[in-house]
Amino acid sequence: MKMLDIYEELKSNSYPGRGIVIGKSADGTKAVTAYFIMGRSVNSRNRVFTPTDDGIKTEAADPSKLSDPHLIIYAPVRKLGNITIVTNGDQTDTIQTNMAKGMTFEQSLREREYEDDAPNYTPRISGIMEFENGSYKYSMSILKSADGNPDCVERFTYTYSTPLNGTGHFIHTYMGDGNPLPSFEGEPKKVSVPNDINEFAESLWSSLNEDNKVSLFVRFIDIATGQEETKIINKFEKI
Repeated sequence: MKMLDIYEELKSNSYPGRGIVIGKSADGTKAVTAYFIMGRSVNSRNRVFTPTDDGIKTEAADPSKLSDPHLIIYAPVRKLGNITIVTNGDQTDTIQTNMAKGMTFEQSLREREYEDDAPNYTPRISGIMEFENGSYKYSMSILKSADGNPDCVERFTYTYSTPLNGTGHFIHTYMGDGNPLPSFEGEPKKVSVPNDINEFAESLWSSLNEDNKVSLFVRFIDIATGQEETKIINKFEKI
């Protein structure tokens, strides 16, 4: 698979929707993840990321403008022991709960499907980062309709057991703007990952469409020590 420049990928798509990147820093010392959200409506744009004990949650920037919390208020990032979970919806909690019971990542998502937002049927995208004895691996999942047909749920899981230095994978919800919105197609895109969290966060943020971008989360985790560094950028300030 061809290595893509994620910044150019984002610049070429005015509405990728929500996106997850997981990979490994160029020097091989850090596990890397990023999650961003975008919005077209007042309700979906009215959000910020706020830190929690184990990750982040979405909140209304202005609670008085929140018209429907369904599908937009959730915890995108949570932890379960040595596992970090990143998703675009409340399936974060499903994964955390089911993996705590001994289920695999793939098994944990069998009770979920695409979002109930006809006619878009937005894909649910998820990822986990696993650490053990100085090693690191990650997996990603896409649950989607069959080319917009809600009668069929398509389930794809991708596992990267030996991540390469400077390499990550990128999945997002939409191929571009439209009505209905066209769902992501294909396997996660291979993208380059730098060493510096500030460079990565600032470059991702500046590459997202100015009108549609809402919030960005980036985390670098030291594979040897587990030490975390996190950056959050919100377009709006919480009132």
